[in-house]
Amino acid sequence: MATDGSKIGINTRLAHSGNNPRDYFGFVNPPVVHASTVLYPDAAAMASRSQKYTYGTRGTPTMDALTLAVDALEGSAGTIAVPSGLAAVTVPLLTFVSAGDHLLIVDSVYHPTRNFADTMLRRLGVEIEYYDPRIGAGIAQLIKTNTKVVFTESPGSNTYEIQDIPAIVKAAHAAGAIVMMDNTWATPLFFKPLDHGVDISIHAATKYPAGHSDVLLGTVSANEACWKQLYKGFCTLGCCSGPDDVYQVLRGLRTMGVRLEHHRKSALDIARWLEEQPGVAQVLHPALESHPDHALWKRDFCGSSGIFSIVLKGGGQKQQHAFLDALTIFGLGYSWGGYESLAVPVFLGDRTIAKGSYAGPLIRLQIGLEDVEDLKADIQRGLAAAATAE
Repeated sequence: MATDGSKIGINTRLAHSGNNPRDYFGFVNPPVVHASTVLYPDAAAMASRSQKYTYGTRGTPTMDALTLAVDALEGSAGTIAVPSGLAAVTVPLLTFVSAGDHLLIVDSVYHPTRNFADTMLRRLGVEIEYYDPRIGAGIAQLIKTNTKVVFTESPGSNTYEIQDIPAIVKAAHAAGAIVMMDNTWATPLFFKPLDHGVDISIHAATKYPAGHSDVLLGTVSANEACWKQLYKGFCTLGCCSGPDDVYQVLRGLRTMGVRLEHHRKSALDIARWLEEQPGVAQVLHPALESHPDHALWKRDFCGSSGIFSIVLKGGGQKQQHAFLDALTIFGLGYSWGGYESLAVPVFLGDRTIAKGSYAGPLIRLQIGLEDVEDLKADIQRGLAAAATAE
């Protein structure tokens, strides 16, 4: 909101949220506070911990500048910043589930989330169950008396299924479970989880908020009901981020709106073009009218980001690798959300339900900030190589 209470646009919010330059002698950017020890004025203040900052792991002015900016985007009661996107998944899960609890996770989840659940959480005595991303209100049939968390991700990693988040939230809340959502694909610019009833919103800020492929960071935002427990878990685990990384993400946040709009337009242009290309059996992008969940995406989302997958028309790993090896502009590398375009092979062998039935191998494309025609020419090189691979 503006100081007079009126609504302001998203780019204005991105440019001005999180800190007031007048608090720092008028400097536009906040100082980068490197801190462990914080001094108290007297023994009574130390005993009561009555001052705002008490120790570096529990927050600094630099941390607050970022987390308050994220709160302004999310509409959350509080946000924590942690060292990676994966930490943004593990910290809330460790905070809200215990031995003997039942955890429901969408089967199209980010693979490191699955790995954490299948290894560490199972070892700690948590019951893990995966569900179909298109289950919607039917998830009520899977919820047990010991279900504590439903972990969602929409669109799903690599195959981009859209979940009916409001229906899942309704069923989970009716049973006393909370809902977490990995919203890295959409960011709060295109989907605001808490507005749809989600309790905890998770982002790999490594991606679009940072935007330059040089910083690792995650954010976790909670509603009023979950904030105190989330913050307590964060402090208990000591999983705090370094001030330089926090500052870099805050700086990236200022331009995220204009960058994301370029990613969105370029990706949608290329996705539509790919639907007409020989050698492409399917384009998995929820903003396309051909996507099976397009209507659900259109109902709940107000935009799309720069990452999607394609299905080659026939073949296997040999064709998949030929496509990737022929690229000259797209880099072969994991992560996304940076300025450069990337391509990776998609592996679905870890899934138990959402395996799909695809006509050929899958390739994930991150569309960066390069010129669209150059990217199309590069993709054509890949398609030509895949078509002639034997």
